[in-house]
Amino acid sequence: MTTTGAHQDAPGANARGWWWWERRRSAVLDVSLGAVSALECGAEGVGFAQDAGLPVPVGVLFGLVAGAVLVLRRRWPIAVVLVSIAITPAEMGYLMSFVGLYTLAASEVPRRIIAALAGMSLVAVLIVTFVRVRQDIASADFDPGPWYVPLMAVFMSLGLNAPPVLFGLYIGARRRLMESLRERADSLEQELSLLADRAEQRAQMARTEERTRIAREMHDVVAHRVSLMVVHAAALQAVAVKDPQKAARNAALVGDMGRQALTELREMLGVLRAADPGAAPARGAVPLEAVGRAAAAAASGGGGAGTADEGPCLDAVEALVEESRQAGMVVELLVSGEARPCGPAVERTAYRVVQEGLTNVHKHAPGAKVVVRLAHRDGEVAMQVENGPSDGTAADAGLPSGGNGLVGMRERVTALGGVFVSGPTDAGGFKVSAVLPVASA
Repeated sequence: MTTTGAHQDAPGANARGWWWWERRRSAVLDVSLGAVSALECGAEGVGFAQDAGLPVPVGVLFGLVAGAVLVLRRRWPIAVVLVSIAITPAEMGYLMSFVGLYTLAASEVPRRIIAALAGMSLVAVLIVTFVRVRQDIASADFDPGPWYVPLMAVFMSLGLNAPPVLFGLYIGARRRLMESLRERADSLEQELSLLADRAEQRAQMARTEERTRIAREMHDVVAHRVSLMVVHAAALQAVAVKDPQKAARNAALVGDMGRQALTELREMLGVLRAADPGAAPARGAVPLEAVGRAAAAAASGGGGAGTADEGPCLDAVEALVEESRQAGMVVELLVSGEARPCGPAVERTAYRVVQEGLTNVHKHAPGAKVVVRLAHRDGEVAMQVENGPSDGTAADAGLPSGGNGLVGMRERVTALGGVFVSGPTDAGGFKVSAVLPVASA
């Protein structure tokens, strides 16, 4: 089907019509034009019958049939133009010729066919006009000159053919431009929708990663300190009767650690409740990055070194080891190499690895001897927490384990481009090792 663009009229009348018409309004328009063209050709058929020596009803019937072909202009515009060219010698079908040429020029028919049919129509009108004007002058009593007949033929042929062809070409080009702009707008809308979906996915991934980071921070901050509290409470219960002084020291340590743990939790929950101290946050708007900073700040307060922005550092490892010693663990700290600044991220991760290793010993190997090794090398820093088999005489504190500590440490280390290894030793103990590149800081 050759389209002329009439199917893209205003969207108010978009109901399906009949046959090849996509809109009922288009069908009504074409039927009306066909009826007017049939009446015109029928009236002009009277003169054609008299000139051709045919009965008048035959001429009228021929005109009605030929003029009604205009109804097919959207379906077969080429056929309409050919019929209009064929009836040009009969001097009928002016409306059909005008509308047919416009429809043909505005359709998707190749330009060479449009040019050929428009040229044929132009030549036909030129010849008929030339003959008719010459006959009229021959029957008249005046002589306008040799230029009059060709000039009138050219003027009439151009006047009847050029305007509909040019106007149809303009409407067709404008319609194609609008269609291309509409397609481009649709494609841009689809691209924007895809970009919005991808942005939402990236935002969701960022929120998931930030929640995971906060969970690791809270695990590191709370789990270690609460584990020490449980160990001290178990020791307090064991020596409460035999050694009152040691029991009093253990009770004081438990109280201090409990207050520190409550302070850290209060800071994190305070950040979760409101991001802006002066305004209540929107429902569901959790300041994840602020929570992570608060967790790091809380951990730095517990470690005894580092700032609120940077979190714990390697200088706090000795204090960390001392806390485990106060809980009754036999810990040996071995430091090799010259200490140098490694960057906040590397030092904080190294601290967490040692902290998680000591926490695991409290949970799973009570009474075991522990060796903490910290090595400063060229371009990297290595740390290792290795414990021997559990002492059967030591009481198990019954600390719960979620199984997420080592997983979080592995994620931390690999995110900085380091290597993390953990597993049992040949002696029956357990070992946690990590190597972090200093350049990643």
